[in-house]
Amino acid sequence: MKKLHFLKVLRVVLAILFFVPVLLFFIDFTGKLPGQLHVLEHLQLLPALLGGMYGIFLCWMVLTLVLGRIYCSVICPAGILQDVINRICCIGKKKKKGVRRFRYHAPPNVFRYILAAVTFGLAVFGVTELCMLLDPYSNFGRIAANLFRPVVLEGNNLLADGLHKTGNYSLYHVAVTSVTAVSLTAAGIALVLFVGMVVFRGRYFCNTLCPVGTLLSVASRYSIFRIVFDKKACIGCRLCEYTCKAEAIDPKTMTVDMSRCVGCFNCLSSCRKDALAYRPVLPVNRAIPATATAMSPDSRRTFLVTGVALASTLPLAVLKAQQEKRGKESNDLLSRPVTPPGSLNLTHFKDKCTACHLCVTKCPSHVLRPAGLEYGFNYLLKPYMAYIDSYCNYECVICSEICPTHALRPLTVEEKKTAQIGIARFFIDLCIVHTEENDCGACSEHCPTQAVHMVPYKGTLTIPQVEPELCIGCGGCESICPVRPVRAILVEANETHLTAKKPKEEEALDINIDEFGF
Repeated sequence: MKKLHFLKVLRVVLAILFFVPVLLFFIDFTGKLPGQLHVLEHLQLLPALLGGMYGIFLCWMVLTLVLGRIYCSVICPAGILQDVINRICCIGKKKKKGVRRFRYHAPPNVFRYILAAVTFGLAVFGVTELCMLLDPYSNFGRIAANLFRPVVLEGNNLLADGLHKTGNYSLYHVAVTSVTAVSLTAAGIALVLFVGMVVFRGRYFCNTLCPVGTLLSVASRYSIFRIVFDKKACIGCRLCEYTCKAEAIDPKTMTVDMSRCVGCFNCLSSCRKDALAYRPVLPVNRAIPATATAMSPDSRRTFLVTGVALASTLPLAVLKAQQEKRGKESNDLLSRPVTPPGSLNLTHFKDKCTACHLCVTKCPSHVLRPAGLEYGFNYLLKPYMAYIDSYCNYECVICSEICPTHALRPLTVEEKKTAQIGIARFFIDLCIVHTEENDCGACSEHCPTQAVHMVPYKGTLTIPQVEPELCIGCGGCESICPVRPVRAILVEANETHLTAKKPKEEEALDINIDEFGF
């Protein structure tokens, strides 16, 4: 019978304790989970780095230098999801000697280090598209928000239908409104990529494409605690190699590539002779791997190619700056998205947001939607305010509190009430008060700041008027406007968020009520 090493058991338990709350936080539609769970999202390495939370980044680098890449098997939800996929692949399969077989492969160091260097180099200059595509946490977020969550919602709706037939109305229907065709496609591609790589090469994504894994590999290569062979006890059965999802164990040389080892400890459980151990090894007693020799021809080539790759990011950064400069002159060609409260300005939001879609799933009014290409490629999948059938709640600050990259700066309720993300613009030629001479006033009734109010028009008719200095761009007016297909009042985005004036509090009227007040 296969034994279980206590380190593997501990790793699995810790992984479950981190993974389950993170997954539930994404798919929860009832709002019953405590909001404090968003702290788990803030432990993610790349979002912490982009958000300027360098203390978290340094902590993970130090822990990796001591313990190895435990982050990849315990904290990273995408890594744990790949472990779940791997476990599912093992179900019902005929496995020789009781294990699913992997093989040792030499690491593609040149490719993975150049890719990571280009990814982080571009991010320094505000080009975060590669971060968005390769960040493991953001990919997991898109999978959870656009694939797992809709499945849960549809399951809830089917169960609600069944209960309603029996007279039980404890469950209610929930509409799937935050998933778009583009976000669904992106999530599907990410999941297929994970499944394909896990099936054929285990943790190949983590050790080749993932910039977080590559960054951690720099420290884990020299970690104090590491997997080591007892060469006298080893019988050459290669079970450790077959169970290594990272393809990091070379049975011929009896060495473990610690830069790729993700600390799953499967090898410890598979070894029948206790020929493997996880223990501290002093640098003086440690064999230096060939890939880490200082002046080998391969390392010199890698250094030169990586330097060229980093240098190539400079023209891209300059091009990005020129495009942003010209963007102010070409707003008629490409309309700006209304970015969520706390995003400060469009440039800041595009540079920090990695489209994890956490804010999209937690928005209580479902006004946030993932963008397609309507705002350009560099805004792809990022959330924007879609005032189609909803608006931003006047006192809600949830999205700004939970953002792991600080693309949304945390706002207090008082700050939110005056954060002007856009200004409503009224088109009189479309308003039914003008075109049909009918009373309306829906936009005025839904304005929380009195920015939209009714003024005399014709006879007894009144028509909307906008006070721009009071408007915060919440979209209450746009979402309720009955005019179709183009509404008579629209919120135009502020490229840089401003501060609106506080509305004057209405003076209480001193009215004497006689009898019953009818």
